[in-house]
Amino acid sequence: MASKTMDGAREALAGVLFDGMTIMAGGFGLCGIPENLIAAIREAGVKDLTVISNNCGIDDFGLGILLAGGQIRKMISSYVGENRLFAELYLSGKLELEFNPQGTLAERIRAGGAGIPAFFTKTGVGTLVAEGKEVREFDGELYVMERALTADLSIVKAYRGDHEGNLVYRRTARNFNPMMATAGKVTVAEVEELVVTGRLDKDNIHTPGIYVDRLFKGPVFEKRIEQTTTRPREESTQEKVGA
Repeated sequence: MASKTMDGAREALAGVLFDGMTIMAGGFGLCGIPENLIAAIREAGVKDLTVISNNCGIDDFGLGILLAGGQIRKMISSYVGENRLFAELYLSGKLELEFNPQGTLAERIRAGGAGIPAFFTKTGVGTLVAEGKEVREFDGELYVMERALTADLSIVKAYRGDHEGNLVYRRTARNFNPMMATAGKVTVAEVEELVVTGRLDKDNIHTPGIYVDRLFKGPVFEKRIEQTTTRPREESTQEKVGA
């Protein structure tokens, strides 16, 4: 069996990128985004992309660099408020947008990975979200039908991975990554630490290697924060006593 471990993002994406493809990208804001893979896609220059992600990064980082490069045709997202260019392109009609309630987006991706073509949810009934979709009554309540989402390529970011592709995510950086890893025809992961197979605690593997086709150890992770809000540090009791 061919090795899943690659030398870097460019090698990991070799032969899987093409114009007009659909890409799922893990992350929530800038937390847990596959930043090295996004940069490699920018470098490859593929265009006319449909991107499924909670949001589209910021103007100069994350998926925002694909937007700035004119590579994204359509976004399927939940939140886009941190990207000024996104708003400009959408309002000018240069970018297609399919908005989803966040839980609905997550469930559409999970359903795609599980082979479930559609499901019914109460979220969005009677709103713009339900326009053009089937609405059905169950036990006296109305539900809107949502279709599952899959992609040609899923790019995800994990904390640790082994050579078989088993992945472990760290805290909130898990977010959309596990479900997206199951819903791509090809799944490529970048990890902070690459360990020998068998070292990961088997009871705490979040994504089994069967879902991962290729992975590599990222050379650098900026881990930017969209907005940093701080307040003055409160003086501790010990500091007061020693004063």
